[in-house]
Amino acid sequence: MATFRIRRKNALPLSAAIKEYLQEARMTTGMNNHLVFKAWDDVSGAAQFTIKRFFRNGKLYITTNSSVVSSQLSRQKDFLLEKLNDRLARDEFFEPEDRNASWVEDIILK
Repeated sequence: MATFRIRRKNALPLSAAIKEYLQEARMTTGMNNHLVFKAWDDVSGAAQFTIKRFFRNGKLYITTNSSVVSSQLSRQKDFLLEKLNDRLARDEFFEPEDRNASWVEDIILK
């Protein structure tokens, strides 16, 4: 009985292969936007009150359906910025060199 061996010349971890695919398919901006919104939901705790989210040029625009929540979030803006960027830095799929969607520099609440 013959045995076959698979040669792995360019073996990559799956996460590295996915990251490479996203760069080649030019999907890093969309992925970064998704990761920023997911980080917002996790860090702020206001996912259920968030109506609209928009991210462009380092500014995260958030519209909430509660003025009380918006007021509380505006008082915690610096803390939220720090936690958002910390969460993004720990995510292996976040691409900080993307010129269209990178770090969160400001949060604008409406």
